[in-house]
Amino acid sequence: MMRSQMMFNPKRYGPAMRLFNRMAALAGAFLLLCTLSFPASAQQSQSMTIVVLGDSLSAGYKLPREAAFTSQLEKALQEKGYQVSVPNTGVSGETTAGGLARLDWILADKPDLVLVELGANDGLRGIDPASTRDNLDKILVKLKERGVPAVLAGMMAPRNLGSAYGKQFDAIYPELAKKHDIPLYPFFLDGVAMDPKLNQEDGMHPTAEGVAVIVNRILPTVTAALDRLKAG
Repeated sequence: MMRSQMMFNPKRYGPAMRLFNRMAALAGAFLLLCTLSFPASAQQSQSMTIVVLGDSLSAGYKLPREAAFTSQLEKALQEKGYQVSVPNTGVSGETTAGGLARLDWILADKPDLVLVELGANDGLRGIDPASTRDNLDKILVKLKERGVPAVLAGMMAPRNLGSAYGKQFDAIYPELAKKHDIPLYPFFLDGVAMDPKLNQEDGMHPTAEGVAVIVNRILPTVTAALDRLKAG
């Protein structure tokens, strides 16, 4: 008798089992819906990393961290809805040779986009434009080999080095952008160079306000590159 009383009674538990089965079916449908929609949602919220291979102009020489080019660019992009991080990887005094030497270290972090901002110190030191061109070319070749998209920020030679030097130097950037089929922002200091109100006392490094001008002007070039990345 005791054994029969412990046996399962379908009439007694039937309604509860039917309710449980309906709840399980609803839960399964919900989980399936989440699974199907997750990849698209994850892709939309995935953050991208932009690395600036640059010198003191992008590192924020004598500026608070939040005023540096990388910080202001990151903020401007996020305000436009881009999920990005832009770490400060600029090195004061960096030449194109130095940038080439540390490129592997930069690529170890697997950036989604690299903004190449180099050449100002080459010009200040009067380095042979052929050498500057060769270094930048090798940087862009390596980025292409690694499958990392690039944006090239141009620079102009100091005018006290003569017209011949200036002509050779200034031509480097459009030539390489065309060769490697990458976006070119013609002059990184556009709208800022030679303006005392937007430069520090040395007349070469932008103030926080000067950096804001640079970011505002280069932003369309960077967003276009990001849009191409998102489009696949």
